[in-house]
Amino acid sequence: MLRVELIRPIPQLLVEHAERFQDKVAFYDDRRSVTYAALAERTRRLAGHLVEAGVARGERVLIYLDNSVETAESYLATTRASVVGVCVNPDAAPSEIGYLLADSDAHVVITDEAHLARVRALIGERGDVLILLTGDREVPDARSYEQLATTEPASAPRDDLDLDDTAWMLYTSGTTGRPKGVLLTQRSCLWVVAACWAPIAGLSAEDQVLCPLPLFHSYALDLCVLGVFAVGATERILPRFSTSRVFELLAAEPFTVLPGVPTMFQYLVHGAGESGFRGDTLRLCVSAGAIMPAALNAEFEQVFGVRLLEGYGITETSTMVTMNWPVGGRVLGSCGLPVPGVGVRLVDPVTGEDVGVGEEGELWVSGPNVMRGYHNRTDATAEVLRHGWYRTGDLGRRDANGFLTISGRTKELIIRGGENIYPAEVEAVLLKAGGVADAAVVARKHPDLGEVPVAFVVPEQPGVLDVAALLELCGRELSRFKVPADILEIDAIPRTGSGKIMRFRLQERLSAFAG
Repeated sequence: MLRVELIRPIPQLLVEHAERFQDKVAFYDDRRSVTYAALAERTRRLAGHLVEAGVARGERVLIYLDNSVETAESYLATTRASVVGVCVNPDAAPSEIGYLLADSDAHVVITDEAHLARVRALIGERGDVLILLTGDREVPDARSYEQLATTEPASAPRDDLDLDDTAWMLYTSGTTGRPKGVLLTQRSCLWVVAACWAPIAGLSAEDQVLCPLPLFHSYALDLCVLGVFAVGATERILPRFSTSRVFELLAAEPFTVLPGVPTMFQYLVHGAGESGFRGDTLRLCVSAGAIMPAALNAEFEQVFGVRLLEGYGITETSTMVTMNWPVGGRVLGSCGLPVPGVGVRLVDPVTGEDVGVGEEGELWVSGPNVMRGYHNRTDATAEVLRHGWYRTGDLGRRDANGFLTISGRTKELIIRGGENIYPAEVEAVLLKAGGVADAAVVARKHPDLGEVPVAFVVPEQPGVLDVAALLELCGRELSRFKVPADILEIDAIPRTGSGKIMRFRLQERLSAFAG
């Protein structure tokens, strides 16, 4: 069941795959492709140049790129230099990227021309940040990524990162709204490949994967970079999801696996219904990142004639915790059974006792896939990692056969089309605006996106609320998916005696507004 041969250091896998697959394409995008033999050489050179430049063991390297072959290469090359690849959202607002750059204390940024001006503005006069620029253009304040990948360095790559040392850091957000760096290892991520993607999804060297997922997500990093690479498959990387582009490529090339999030599959169902399109070469689609409605799952399978498997995963567990299987029984609307080797408990948040079959409890997880902790956040780490268990904050129920269904969240997370939004982060921006006395953000159901954020705002002067100005501010300070879908005026934010927002009261008001 567990493909233990896949849980090995990245450099070792790279060298072996270069010999085994040689000129087979590993990754390709709209611009270029890289074979397995070239992938081994290019990552070796990139890592050697990082060592030569004085990048110390364990330092953080910010990978600030749109989806591309270079993104995948960077995730692998940083392990060869024994440094930490910091995966960030290329669409994040400048203030967010500035915070991530400072919090990670990264002294190297791998970026592309689209983000170069922003990087320059963020680092200012700092002389201790090395910029590696992908693409063909050479600029005086950055080194050419392509030149480093194709020329021999004076130093060899370290190639000695332990399986249990931090390899990648992905940012998430907490209830305070400040992003936290999740520390993941080669073992934690490759365990998911070896226990889930290879044995359950059947990912193998025979597969050709079409990836529309953003590669900075843990789901995409684990499946679409590490999973594809570890088994020797081939992958087409899309710059971003587009219904028409996915249909175009599915019609032109024999893709066998399509990963996505529920929102993507919703758009594909709508598009296929209009065109009569079917994915004839696909053998499997997989979904994670948000809860998949049972009706959507059934409709997709009927329209496309291919199995769509849902799973549950989060960044702190290197993605997958549970997964549905392509064979045997299945419960639509459920996120499946625990991945082999991963422990799952449903616990009463108040008593700490395990709940019974069919009862709701907080999901706790243990196993080799659990994170090392949060970067420089010992208190936050201690709060969620206790006695070998990670407390997810998500609520769920398990049936008599062990199938898990996520029913809600103790955390206040809003998931919009697979993207995580924390209310406190949006509230902090709204409270910066002049004329705003108080603000709170809650989720509203959406037929395609799952959820969207809606803001309740108390103006300093009743009846004087400049909604357009607030939305403009949010657009400047936040990523697009975090901008509220609506801003509604309210007299007062309901709070407890200790000052905590009573969000369920706001949900009731939201229903009243809708009525």
